Amino acid sequence: MIHFALSDIIIIILYFLAVLYVGFRAARKVSGNDDDFLLAGRSLTLPIFVMTLVSTWYGGILGVGEFSYRYGISNWVVQGVPYYIFAAIFAFFLAKKIRATNLYSIPDKLELAYDKKTAILGSLLTFILMTPAPYILMLGVLIQMIFGWSLIISMIAVAVVAISYLYWGGFQADVQTDVLEFFLMFAGFAVILPFSFLKFGGYEFLKANLPPLHLEWSGGNSAQFIMVWFFIALWTLVDPAFHQRCYAAKDGATAQKGILVSIIFWLVFDFMTATAGLYARAALPNLSEPIMAYPMLAEAVLPPIAKGLFYVGMLATIMSTLNTLAFVSAQTLGRDIFGRLLIGSKHTSNIEHRTSSNAKLWTKIGLIVSFLLSVVIALLIPSVIKIWYTIGTVVIPGLLVPLIASYFDRYKIEAKYAFLSMLLGWITSLGWLISGYLDGNSGNYALGIEPMYPGLIMSIFIWSLGRISLTQKL
Repeated sequence: MIHFALSDIIIIILYFLAVLYVGFRAARKVSGNDDDFLLAGRSLTLPIFVMTLVSTWYGGILGVGEFSYRYGISNWVVQGVPYYIFAAIFAFFLAKKIRATNLYSIPDKLELAYDKKTAILGSLLTFILMTPAPYILMLGVLIQMIFGWSLIISMIAVAVVAISYLYWGGFQADVQTDVLEFFLMFAGFAVILPFSFLKFGGYEFLKANLPPLHLEWSGGNSAQFIMVWFFIALWTLVDPAFHQRCYAAKDGATAQKGILVSIIFWLVFDFMTATAGLYARAALPNLSEPIMAYPMLAEAVLPPIAKGLFYVGMLATIMSTLNTLAFVSAQTLGRDIFGRLLIGSKHTSNIEHRTSSNAKLWTKIGLIVSFLLSVVIALLIPSVIKIWYTIGTVVIPGLLVPLIASYFDRYKIEAKYAFLSMLLGWITSLGWLISGYLDGNSGNYALGIEPMYPGLIMSIFIWSLGRISLTQKL
């Protein structure tokens, strides 16, 4: 059982009040300019860029605890290293190009490079990719644990808090709350590690009480299992939050340096979270629900006040990601989907017109709709890992190839091939995924192949046909 002292509850309530204060204070600074509402006036400096990117790219903290508990330091190998690699690739090859376009979103780039039809399909996939459902679910579970409310009431409470300041402050409110949450997420784990060390000891305790494989890089997992996670990390290259922050940076150099500096902070935070996971496994070897690794470790080692601070750190880690996903999801639904359905053509002037007309209003409407849909998804699929796996497996094969190719002239293809590459890529992965659950297969996929692979192969195949066709015409 989890127990909270009154002091812990007060600290957690103060955290939510602080988030609301910072969010609404930022909202007062937002001008009537849609550019300011959507991208904070494209003025993010290097420190702000780093803090908002670091905090928003680490929302699945309970899942990290579960993975560390189950597999030890291999959590760093599969959940850390692949993302560092692809984030570095993003920084060196994409960050400056994205900022130079001066656009607003991934669908804008798809429309400019290809056509409206491809942009709308890309908008739909981006909307699915950025659903905040898993983070509403995680926060709902934590709020339920802390206050004893029902899960649905807890999730609605979380949604109302986040909607309130994002609705009025837009991206500016998202960024400013991220800055606060950046400090809190590090502070939370800086609290639990010393207490764990003082109660149990250091490396010798871990070595004596952990399964041997927990201190090996593979964690006993197969090479194929580890490789799958490297492919899932391709998510980084199509992640709208990365693109959004590059668009919002004051210049391309800031975006590039910001991502590289962020990798250092992610590495430090990964070390902290992995160590906490090892302590949980060594001290509490018989947990029936490994996803509770961090809360149960806190229960075992933290006194009042310190426990409240640790929970604030976990809440801040999730909340920062929830804010960003909700806002990008809202912008995608409102501006990028509704806007394109109402205003046609593929010219830049129409992209600018969508932004200068009703983008702010559409995004606000999209925010409400996005949160409502996310609560429904979280209730229908009450598993964070299943939501992540399903979305990543289906969407990434559709978006990856056409989007990356759009930034390099030598790899571009005609619009009809880009659309087919996107469409057939995600449909192939979706069909492969569904087939694994038909006829009582229970997730045993055809030929033992994960659904992401055939989708990527199909997308690359169509892209190759597009390159051949374009080369012949030239």
